[in-house]
Amino acid sequence: MTTDTPTSNPGFLPRYSPTPGDFTTVPFGQTPSQTVGPYLHIGLPWSDGPDVVPPGAVGGIKVSFTLLDGAGKPITDALVETWQADAAGRFAHDDDPRGRAAPYPAGFRGFGRAVADETGVVVVHTIKPGTLPAEDGRTEAPHIDVGIFARGMLERLVTRMYFPDEADANAADPVLSTIPERRRSALIAEATPDGYHLHIVVQGDNGLETPFFLL
Repeated sequence: MTTDTPTSNPGFLPRYSPTPGDFTTVPFGQTPSQTVGPYLHIGLPWSDGPDVVPPGAVGGIKVSFTLLDGAGKPITDALVETWQADAAGRFAHDDDPRGRAAPYPAGFRGFGRAVADETGVVVVHTIKPGTLPAEDGRTEAPHIDVGIFARGMLERLVTRMYFPDEADANAADPVLSTIPERRRSALIAEATPDGYHLHIVVQGDNGLETPFFLL
């Protein structure tokens, strides 16, 4: 049995291509969100992903997170991304309203990506960021933006980690102040011998769920 090639679509080219064979002229739109697990381990991590600063960088600290589900059990099939300013509160990017600045310390890249271990712990090597200017002359306290991806989650969760030794700055932070006062402590990390640690609870109706932000 033979099948004739439709004359209106020679070569069975995709019908959504206005120019046969040319895929550069079609706006495909944004890819829908989908869960990353269990495939995140195949291609998303990279060897120095957890290293926001190179080893031995001035002011280097270890920031860690424990990811827990609504039952308080560790989430082991998850990935965390972090984004932050450098130690001077600057970004090496043209979108910084103060202008692009060389990163401090040298080698700082601002972005980190790490996967959870068998206990649900994620570790990132970085530095403590500086304060940031905000609207109306206000100042944002030092913080790290945190994105969580995990099996079964169609949308990433976004939250922040603040520092326990910045009480005055935290009290004046315009973002932290949008959260009910009784819940703010959930975003403030605990000090550890070599850095800071934050527990992140991704769901629950018992008041223990970490506050997350709409994108």
